Amino acid sequence: MVKKLQKMAEKQAASAGGLFESQIAGTIKDSAQQIWLAGLGAFAKAQEEGGKVFEALVKEGVSLQKKTRGAAEEKFGEMTGRMTSMAGEVTSKAGQQWDKLETIFEERTAKAMSKLGVPTKADMQALGKRIDELAAKVAKAGKPVRARTAASTKRAARKAAG
Repeated sequence: MVKKLQKMAEKQAASAGGLFESQIAGTIKDSAQQIWLAGLGAFAKAQEEGGKVFEALVKEGVSLQKKTRGAAEEKFGEMTGRMTSMAGEVTSKAGQQWDKLETIFEERTAKAMSKLGVPTKADMQALGKRIDELAAKVAKAGKPVRARTAASTKRAARKAAG
């Protein structure tokens, strides 16, 4: 288009001034008309293609949303697994600490009871065994032995300890 205008301008420069101006004005008018029509055509094409482009963008958006949702769910699953694992570890460590605390409590309680002179379960069992042995010896000697109750065994154990 520009070359056309330059050629026309050269031709008109050679001809008379009035004729030159009217030809340039006509050429500019034709060019402006063509530009205007090209713009209208582009606008019509954009309107026509716009619906198709919009639908394609919507489809692409749906696809992207599905991918994003899938990735988010995957990450959520991973995080849930990690949190469950961490909770298991914390529970395990807490259980170990509780066992240690329980052991310490039992040891200290046994120590305090020992200082107070309270017989232990092992002491009571040994005493019961000793009573049974003595009862057997007395029975062999021929003297009648009275059966002992649990209360009388405990009293005997206290007397022996005290």
